[in-house]
Amino acid sequence: MLTKDELLFLEYWEKNRDKENGFLRQLLVGLPMGLVFSLPVLLAVIFHGWYKNMIYISNSQLIVIIITVLIVAVFFSIFRGKFKWEYNEQLYKELKFKERKDNAAI
Repeated sequence: MLTKDELLFLEYWEKNRDKENGFLRQLLVGLPMGLVFSLPVLLAVIFHGWYKNMIYISNSQLIVIIITVLIVAVFFSIFRGKFKWEYNEQLYKELKFKERKDNAAI
């Protein structure tokens, strides 16, 4: 027998599974977490003058580092979105199997 939460998840996922699989949606939903993931590196590079023994970073190197960190943030957000979608899809399939098994037993 499925619980109320499981039934609610099945209903939600049947309605939203195609919408949540979109590339743009995964990017927009995951981008804040990707930026939080890359923020420490970005802050260390932007405020590189606070530590006097640090090697010199020119403006062109700074731009390359910032672009690279933003690419990492985008990759992280897309990867996280795909992983989350796959996890929800697997859970949906397991609950559907459990529901079919329960219905067959009745």
